Amino acid sequence: MAVRRARPAKRPARPRRRRRRLSWRALVVATGGGVLLWLSRGWWWPAPPAPQMILVLGGDVAREQAAAELARQRGLPVVVSGGSNPEYAHWLFSQREGLPREQVLLDYRAQDTVSNFTSLVDELRRARIRHAFLVTSSDHMQRALLVGRLVAGSRGIKLTPVPVSCLDRCIQEPASKIWRDGLRSALWVFTGLDLRWWAAERLPPWLGGQAAVRSPGSALDPAEH
Repeated sequence: MAVRRARPAKRPARPRRRRRRLSWRALVVATGGGVLLWLSRGWWWPAPPAPQMILVLGGDVAREQAAAELARQRGLPVVVSGGSNPEYAHWLFSQREGLPREQVLLDYRAQDTVSNFTSLVDELRRARIRHAFLVTSSDHMQRALLVGRLVAGSRGIKLTPVPVSCLDRCIQEPASKIWRDGLRSALWVFTGLDLRWWAAERLPPWLGGQAAVRSPGSALDPAEH
């Protein structure tokens, strides 16, 4: 007589673990809390010191003249980003205003308003700058402040605007240009990339690239500043 082998007992099935999904309510609460925390930073964030330096954006020699006078009055160091040629700048700051050369730094890496800040901001942070005067033309200040508060603000640097009158040379900037630079700045803060120059080097002209990118120290287009 054949003997049937007993079949092994089936193991009870393990209950499946439910994956926890972040509900939209939790996402809204977290986002709202982050926004409220950022808006209330004036209550808990350490107050910045008095301005420690002067940052002047190139594009008009009137800006450098105003910065030179401010530097002489305040005794603060000056950084000129993308300004006039070195011969004129040295004459203005050293001979006309009597400032020692070591008080003035001429930097020609910037190509436009966004790179005025991105080319310098990490060096300013390493120098422990937390507050700077920002000198530029009055018709350029809105865009410069938006870019500066995103880029420099991401490094804990406060900017106090010093607008320079442009008189009859004022040109009102379109909102599209202001928000374009704001978007570029926000993307730089999160990615470390300036998409304008990245696209210029990699994309064909019909996709937004450029045939050539100006090298540092080349002549600047005042319209970009």
